[in-house]
Amino acid sequence: MSGNQGDSSHRHAHGAFSVARVRAAEQALLKRVPESVLMRRAAFGVATRAAAVLAERTGGVAGRHVALLVGAGNNGGDTLWAGAYLRRRGVAVTAVLLSPQQAHPAGLAALRRAGGRLAEQLPQRAQLVLDGIVGLAGRGGLRPAAAALVEALRVPIIAVDSPSGVDPDTGAVAGPAVTATETVTFGARKPVHLLAPWRCGPVHLVDIGLFDELGEPDLGVLTAAQVGALWPVPGPTSDKYTQGVVGIAAGSADYPGAAVLCAGAAVLATSGMVRFAGAAADAVRARWPEVVATGSASDAGQVQAWAVGPGLGTGAAGRHVLAHVLAAGVPVVADADAITLLARYPELADSRDPGTPLVLTPHDREFERLTGKPPGTDRVTAVRDAARRYDAVLVLKGHTTIVAAPDGRVLVNVARSSWPATAGSGDVLTGVIGALLAAGLEPIMAAAAAAHAQELAAALAAAGGLSSTAAGGGIFGTAAGGGIFGTAARGGLLSTAPAPASAIQLALTDSIRTLRAVARR
Repeated sequence: MSGNQGDSSHRHAHGAFSVARVRAAEQALLKRVPESVLMRRAAFGVATRAAAVLAERTGGVAGRHVALLVGAGNNGGDTLWAGAYLRRRGVAVTAVLLSPQQAHPAGLAALRRAGGRLAEQLPQRAQLVLDGIVGLAGRGGLRPAAAALVEALRVPIIAVDSPSGVDPDTGAVAGPAVTATETVTFGARKPVHLLAPWRCGPVHLVDIGLFDELGEPDLGVLTAAQVGALWPVPGPTSDKYTQGVVGIAAGSADYPGAAVLCAGAAVLATSGMVRFAGAAADAVRARWPEVVATGSASDAGQVQAWAVGPGLGTGAAGRHVLAHVLAAGVPVVADADAITLLARYPELADSRDPGTPLVLTPHDREFERLTGKPPGTDRVTAVRDAARRYDAVLVLKGHTTIVAAPDGRVLVNVARSSWPATAGSGDVLTGVIGALLAAGLEPIMAAAAAAHAQELAAALAAAGGLSSTAAGGGIFGTAAGGGIFGTAARGGLLSTAPAPASAIQLALTDSIRTLRAVARR
C-alpha cells in the first residue's frame, strides 16, 4: 500500500484505532478546533443517520418519536445535541437522564431550547432509541437501571460511538450490554466495531477532522477491492511454475476428506500446480485429477510453499512429515494436527530455518494448546504476543479472524455471516493460504486475503451461488442493505441455508471472480 493521501483516508475509514490513539488525536485537534464544534459535528452525524433510519422504517421523519438514553460526559452530550437537531426536523424527542447531576450542560440546554422533553422512563410511543449511556471511557457492564431500560426495548437502537457495556478496545462484554441495530462513530472506527460487529450492527463513520492526526490503524482491514487486486492471476508469460507450486501434506487413511478439501482449495485458488503428499493420494487424484499426488512428502518434488496439518494425524508419521516440511526452506502454513504437534513437541520448531515464513492457523482451542492459555477477552493482544513468540503469522480463526505478524501488524477480517462455522472449512482456508504463499504473497497478506475470499465463498455457497445472488440484489448489496452482504439487522434479501465445506470450496472460483471484478471497478 502506498502512502498517498487517498490510501491514508482509505486505511482510516476501514481500519480501527485504540481509544488511547483516538483520544490523543482529539487532543491534538482541540488545539485548533473548539470542543463544541467537534461535538456538534458528531451529533449532527448521529441525527442525520437517525432521521434516515426513521424514514426507512416508518416512511417519514417529522412527527416521529425518538428517545434518548443519556449518561454522563461527552457521550451523553453528543446524544443530547443529536436530539436537539432531530427536534429541528420535527421529531418528538424524550431524554432519560441516567445521571441527571452529570448530564452535559450545553447539550441539555440545547435539547431544552429545541423543545425536547425529559422523562424518567422511556415512552412507549418511541420508534427509535439513541444509546448515549456510556462513552469510550466506560468499562464493564451496564448498571442495573440502564440494563433494565435496555432490556425492555422493543424498537431499534442506534449506539452513539460504541454500544454501551461493550469494551471499546476489545469488544468484550462483562455484564449487561447494548446490542445495537446500528452504530454511528466519530473520527475513526474503534476496535469494538471490528471485534464485536454483532453488537454494533452496521457502523457509520462521521468524519470530524481527525484523519490528519491519526497514523497507521492499530487494526487494518483488507477490502474486497484490495483482495481482488492482490489475487495472483496468470499473465502472458506465465506458466504453471511461475504461478506458484504448492505442496499439500494433509489427510490420512482415517481422514481423507481433509486432504481433498485442502488440495482442492489450493487448485481453485488459482495455484499454478498442486503437489499432494500423503496416504490420501488416491482420494485426492479421484477428485482432483490435476493434482500431482504421491504418498510421501519426501517424494513430492520441488514446491514454493507447503500447507500441512489438516487430517494429518498426531502420531510418529505426522511428526515426521511436519519436520520434513518445516525443514524445506519454503513458506509453510500449518493447521490442525500440525499445530497440535508443535504444541506437543516444541522441538519440532527447530526444524525450521530462522526467517523462513510460517503461518499458524489455530481456532481458540488450538490456540490454547499452542500457547498454554486461551485467547481471553483481549484477543488482539493475545494473538500479537503469540506471533512474536513463534516468529510467525498467527491467524486466530473466528467470526472476526485476527491475523498478526511478528512485527506487530494486525489485520482483521470481519465476517458478515457465520456460514464458515462448519467442519472442514479450516481445511479449505489452509489450502488457499498455501496457494497464495506459493504465489509469493507476503504471509500476513496471504492469510488475510484467504480469510476474506473464504468468507465470501461461504456466503455464496449458502446463497446458492453467484447467479442466485445476482438475482437477489447483488453480491455486496446496496445502501438499503440488499445483496449477499445485507446487514445482520436486516438479514439481506437472499434466502440462505447452511452449506458444507465442500460447497464452500467449490464457491471459491465465484468468490475470486467477484473480488477481482470489484477491484476493476
